[in-house]
This record gives sequence, C-alpha cells and structure tokens, in this order.
Amino acid sequence: MVEVDVKDGSIVIDAAVIGRALGIEEDCVQSLMREGKVTALSETGVDSDAGTYRLTFFYNNRRARLIVSDRGRILRRSSIDMGDRAIPAVRRQPRR
Repeated sequence: MVEVDVKDGSIVIDAAVIGRALGIEEDCVQSLMREGKVTALSETGVDSDAGTYRLTFFYNNRRARLIVSDRGRILRRSSIDMGDRAIPAVRRQPRR
C-alpha cells in the first residue's frame, strides 16, 4: 500500500505510518481510533500552502504531524511526546 493516498480530497493513510509516528503498534491503530483514543485533525493548505494537507494525530501525550502533497507525498514529519504533561484540548482543534 502507498503510505498516503489522496483522491478528490479524501485521504487514506497506512496505519503503519500513524503507528510509527505515535509510537504504537500498527495493529492497534484502527481499534484505538474507533475507541476515540487516537484522534486526527486534517487541514487543507491555503495561499502559499495550497496543494498540501496538514494531518495531525493525537494519542495520550503524543502528537504527530504530517505535511502531505495533494499527490500523497509526505513532505515533512514531526512528532512530540509531552512526557507527563497532557496535550491541551485546544491544541487538538483546527487553527483559526
């Protein structure tokens, strides 16, 4: 499978990509998403970022972010582990 598949604004990401980024087993990703323990935020680039998507995933105190082209190419990856501190709920919402 392709790591990221973008078609008509719909984005499908291989669970292995999300698992690696969040430090969890690939096989657990879908069930954790169904349980609402792994959440995601998708934002479409505008102006100078047009043609890209910012995909952010959250699990416990971890956040992983992918910047993806409209062809599904991963342009940038980042992740952060907040240690004992929880990621504030406000960070789990789109920027205004």
